[in-house]
Amino acid sequence: MEFLRILLLPFALIYGFVVGIRNLLFDWKVLPSERFSLPVISVGNLSAGGTGKTPHVEYLIRLLLPVLKVSTLSRGYGRDTHGFIAASEADFARTIGDEPMQYFVKYKDIRVFVDGHRRRGIKSILSHAPDTGVILLDDAYQHRFVKPGLSILLTDYHKLYCNDYLIPAGTLREPVRGASRADIIVVTKTPNVLSPITRRKIISDLKPRPHQQIYFSFIRYGQITSLWDQDCRFIPEKKYSHIILFVGIANPYPLQDQLKKYCNELTTLLYPDHYQYSNADLDKIKRIFDELYSRNKLLVTTEKDAMRILNPDLMEKAVQMPIHYMPIEVDFHSGDGDAFKEQIYHYVGKNQ
Repeated sequence: MEFLRILLLPFALIYGFVVGIRNLLFDWKVLPSERFSLPVISVGNLSAGGTGKTPHVEYLIRLLLPVLKVSTLSRGYGRDTHGFIAASEADFARTIGDEPMQYFVKYKDIRVFVDGHRRRGIKSILSHAPDTGVILLDDAYQHRFVKPGLSILLTDYHKLYCNDYLIPAGTLREPVRGASRADIIVVTKTPNVLSPITRRKIISDLKPRPHQQIYFSFIRYGQITSLWDQDCRFIPEKKYSHIILFVGIANPYPLQDQLKKYCNELTTLLYPDHYQYSNADLDKIKRIFDELYSRNKLLVTTEKDAMRILNPDLMEKAVQMPIHYMPIEVDFHSGDGDAFKEQIYHYVGKNQ
């Protein structure tokens, strides 16, 4: 792996040079960044996915929904459509993307929008939903034509951006110095118990600027839920003989570790991030599951993958499969949660 990385470093340097020039053009105001009059919170990362953006956006939704009209704006990665779309009951993952679909299904009191051009998207939101009190930009750290009022940068505890390399030698979308644009840095997917020594070491490695606050979050798993019966939720009382996990997300390792607690054997069928399943894929998954010589078995996917399964062209086969998913939420370590909430509330309060 290291040898391959060394071979790819020249290409990473070229990529970094091009991205660096682009960032300088924004810094020097040659390329314009537009700021809007209402609160705009961006959630993103330096790496190419896998840091937990979706559950952190959902955390902000739950935090702000009681006090403001919340709208989310995503690119709608992987959709078959183009341009600006306001999510409706007629939409599904192929028309608006899996993450926006998940927000739309779970939170009926928010407005969900998609547009690859975030500046145009915000202006369209203000036209479609003028009572919007805050806009949450999903995965918009590199979309610099919009200058968010508050920028949240996520980094995976197991792969901090300061220890990563630029694409294609690593997964960074831009050089590490780009982290300086963030107002908040959240270290995600940490252990449930985080020692003060580890915390100080990570802060030292990340080298935050004076204006930046660092918080540490971890994953809370919900009950295993049937895709076809939302009232069927449970935590296994005894171990399954075998669990089949099929997943198309960037970093499935936390879910794999969690499911290993519930079974004697775990088989993972890995697909690319945001993978659009086909009927042939479902046939394969069903065949592998059916051929397991055990009655004590379970078929599981992620909540995000479940959104892609609910496409109309897959439903005939999908409903024949006992698919379950495990929802996740994020929480913050002691002290961080209150401080994070206070910073968010302070920002939206003074920018109404």
